[in-house]
Amino acid sequence: MASVSNSKIKLTYPGGQTAKASVGELKSVDPTWEPPACWYEPVFSPKHQDSKAWDCGRIMFWQDAGTIPKDKNAPTPETLATFAYDKVKVPDTEVELKPEGKSTVKLPTWAWLDKATFKDVTVRADLPGTGLWAVTTAKPVALHLEPGTEDAKTFPASGDCPVNEDGSIGDPYKKGNAGQDPPCGIQYLGATSGEPYELKASITWEISWEGTGGAKGDLPDGTFETTQDMNVQEIQSINR
Repeated sequence: MASVSNSKIKLTYPGGQTAKASVGELKSVDPTWEPPACWYEPVFSPKHQDSKAWDCGRIMFWQDAGTIPKDKNAPTPETLATFAYDKVKVPDTEVELKPEGKSTVKLPTWAWLDKATFKDVTVRADLPGTGLWAVTTAKPVALHLEPGTEDAKTFPASGDCPVNEDGSIGDPYKKGNAGQDPPCGIQYLGATSGEPYELKASITWEISWEGTGGAKGDLPDGTFETTQDMNVQEIQSINR
């Protein structure tokens, strides 16, 4: 039996690849979703072309060159789209925070991501000898914050920060914002003691695809999570 690692599917990245020093794999929000377990691919010469299978029932069979077998395990544009989805790499970048390093009890911490940080990620998959192709696109649509303790508030209350029209998330803190609630952020109500809180920030990526013959569709959203240590101090005030 042939392993999927021997697949002849060719992957390209129309928008350029995410920097290898900082990448992560998406996790589908649908726990039951998996990339295709098997499909048939052409092998050998174009003159006498047959197909190979990976756990598909038939190991080999003859097929006219340039044609797609009439079989439930025949490759389709969606097959390639789901294969490409499994190869999507997204930026692994920490959320920018203000104040940095250490927050203060009951004072809001602003959180944001610059519009240049998260862009659409595209992966194209082509299966030579079949004319089949698909382009899978992952589009960032939301940031979700979990403070790492129940003794905290999030802004918005749901913890879900949508993407702005310009592609950014939240707003950078500016002078004059003191005392205001951030459009995206957290407020810790208790100080850390020894161990920092673990702030979890997960980006939701909306997945769509298009392929041969005008075929197109959607796949389950994907998420990628990062964790940041948060130290929270308490400021003492003296009343006279």
